[in-house]
Amino acid sequence: MSDLQCPATMLVARHGDAGYAVDGVLSEDDGTLTDKGRDQVRHLVEQVRSRRVAAVYSSQMGRAVESAELAAAQLGLRSLAVDGLQEFSVGDLGGVSFHHDRAQQVFDAWLHGDLAAACPGAEDGHAVVKRFKGAIDEIADRHRGETVLVFTHGGAMSLTIPRCSVNLRNDLALQRFLPSCVAVEIEVDADGWRVVTWPGATDQPTEQVTS
Repeated sequence: MSDLQCPATMLVARHGDAGYAVDGVLSEDDGTLTDKGRDQVRHLVEQVRSRRVAAVYSSQMGRAVESAELAAAQLGLRSLAVDGLQEFSVGDLGGVSFHHDRAQQVFDAWLHGDLAAACPGAEDGHAVVKRFKGAIDEIADRHRGETVLVFTHGGAMSLTIPRCSVNLRNDLALQRFLPSCVAVEIEVDADGWRVVTWPGATDQPTEQVTS
């Protein structure tokens, strides 16, 4: 991070609604946007169009890349997929029900602050936070004084953003879950992350955080 005090404004959003090869199971399938998901992206673009977005980034997972490409085209920009913003890995639990006891133990541990927990064969919460924060900081350092739109994933966002911000409780995601294509606004400068808005929903189950 450079020592310049001019912040970058990061509009960080979960990708649009997506369909997967098999529903109802843990998976690292890239997924593809549904018609609903594409409409959600277009709606987000109209909400941020007046913000003079300078660049569009995404994780390297298909549903986020597709969201970013659609948004960038609407804004007359190019999108760039970068490492570090991907959803957390489910490791050896790929293919089991989301409600599998072992999976729920990991997700519950993370939401309650135990970042040493991990799905078998996968990264722990500390690793997710480290690589996600590193990716956002690198983007912010490229865009000091600008506004950037970033498409990523609900689980990684909900785990990382509250823990890296100077003004949010770590357990915010327990109460306010992030729906698709609703941006969290973060100001990033040499002093750290400051969340300006966290427009989460309060009427969705905890598992919605992890998608």
